[in-house]
Amino acid sequence: MESPRGPRVENKDKLPATAEQNTGFGVFGLPKARDDEGTNSSVMYNTENGIEKRKEELIIEERPLVSSSKNLHKKAKTFDFHEVLETAMLEARKHFDAMEIPKQSLGEASDGALKKEKDEAKPADTNINVTNKEGGNIDVKSGDMDESDLSDDESGELPSNWIPSSSEVTLNHGLRAVCALAVDPAGARLASGSIDYEVRFWDFAGMDASLQSFRHLRPCENHPIRALHYSMTGDHILVISGSSQALVLDRDGFEVAHCAKGDQYIADMARTKGHVASINSGYWNPRIKEEFVTCSIDGTCRIWLTEQPQCHNRIIKTRDKSGLKTVPTSCCYSRDGKYIACGCLDGSIQIWDQRKHITPSLLLREAHAKNEDISCIAYSYAGNLMGTRSCDSTMKLFDVRSFKKPIHVATDLFSRYQTTDCVFSPDDTLLITGISIPKAKGQGKVLVYNCNTFEVVNEIAVTDSHVIKTLWHPKLNQIIVGCGNGLVKVYYDNDRSLRGAKLCASKARKKSKQVEVVAAQQIITPHALPMFRQDKPKSVRKQMEKDRQDPTKSRRPDLPITAGQGGRVAASGGTLSSFVIRNLGLRPNQKPFSSQKILSKRRRMKITRKPKPNE
Repeated sequence: MESPRGPRVENKDKLPATAEQNTGFGVFGLPKARDDEGTNSSVMYNTENGIEKRKEELIIEERPLVSSSKNLHKKAKTFDFHEVLETAMLEARKHFDAMEIPKQSLGEASDGALKKEKDEAKPADTNINVTNKEGGNIDVKSGDMDESDLSDDESGELPSNWIPSSSEVTLNHGLRAVCALAVDPAGARLASGSIDYEVRFWDFAGMDASLQSFRHLRPCENHPIRALHYSMTGDHILVISGSSQALVLDRDGFEVAHCAKGDQYIADMARTKGHVASINSGYWNPRIKEEFVTCSIDGTCRIWLTEQPQCHNRIIKTRDKSGLKTVPTSCCYSRDGKYIACGCLDGSIQIWDQRKHITPSLLLREAHAKNEDISCIAYSYAGNLMGTRSCDSTMKLFDVRSFKKPIHVATDLFSRYQTTDCVFSPDDTLLITGISIPKAKGQGKVLVYNCNTFEVVNEIAVTDSHVIKTLWHPKLNQIIVGCGNGLVKVYYDNDRSLRGAKLCASKARKKSKQVEVVAAQQIITPHALPMFRQDKPKSVRKQMEKDRQDPTKSRRPDLPITAGQGGRVAASGGTLSSFVIRNLGLRPNQKPFSSQKILSKRRRMKITRKPKPNE
């Protein structure tokens, strides 16, 4: 019986293979292979282990494809990839050349790229259109440009108007020196601390022209505020005072963590839970929002976590060249958070790796004068440069990659306070610091130095008092200065600065709400008062009841009294107290009852007593 899908091929003699028979899905079973002439060759099978293996491949003819007559001569469209790419590049180049690009909107990098493309497209003798700093065009030949045609930025000179100091806003913190300033990363709030123990919070968006702080408090009781620093997220602020315990507050000034105090009778500082002497400085980790570092007079730098303020997480011991402990006066993290830099009282700068705290990774012994506080250590935003400020009237610039000697040194910078600092500009081209007034002569200034030449680019005359703290916020592009007379000045530029003090300076002062109270005028008329009002006629019964309640009309007698009241004195002796008082008021010789009266009373009792029947 034939299979419904086709006959089974067993032998070429019995059933020869023809084209008509192979028009289906093929044949079933194991047909013999077909040789070149179309005949089937023999097929050998190995049935060992019950497995059949073919010696030759079985060739099964497929069913021929049947195509319609109208699609026979159609072909798929082919593309040349290289040709398409070249065409697209040519069209893009033509479109780019036809565009009009404003020259002022191009930066230095884009100008250099355009010049390079034009140089490659044009011959060497063609003219080059150069845009100068003022916006004018200069046509010069290639090869004729010299060093005088370079811009001011390339030559290292910066324009003085680049510093945001055209406008200023003055905030009044108090009457004492402002020794601490901090601005959150978003630039929304400013915190200021003074030696009058107070911390004030300023909200730029919430203030008006009156410039009043929205909160002030004394977080550390009677300890002056030495340093303030916001965390990387801006939700916590670190408060460093003259005490041995650091404090962490939230954005609104409420306490989050209070670090523990160590046992001052333990010699090994690693075995104490916290600092045993006053803290000099503190800094948040720029990568880990829960971690911060503090340095103290006890010769240690301790790393804390806000979740575990009961004990420090790690400890670093600073040593001088003789191996004895030295006091770290300032500390800070590097921009990547991997290193901790400490400025010590022996004049050395020690940089420690976070992974090991046994020996410093970088060490410079004679960075500043000995026995003079290094009041500030600041890293540049790129992380390659380090600026230091000391009470030896110097400010130095170091390269961390070659930490052997300072690159530049600025002298004659008098500093009266141990918290005077320095800060880099957002593009790391400038370094600013404040100077104090020696012997109340002169004026406090903010000096701006060029990091390449270390020359004074600009001077900002602040006030007739000391300039202690300086801060240049990268997002706001505003300079904030803390002064010795309790003022906080914010310098900004109307065109180049954003938000910050511009928000409150443009707001009008809120008008005080005047509450006007109109006194209620009394209009007295004879017929309106109750005493002049005529009563309505009443019945006789109601009138008699009303008169009965009136003691005057009813002529009620005086009520009996048990004690004196209303100017009347009660009868004495009616109570125990009155009886005792009356007897105490008698003369010593006077007796209330004589013996004769007592005897007469006994006789009367005998007479009146009836005799008993047995008597």
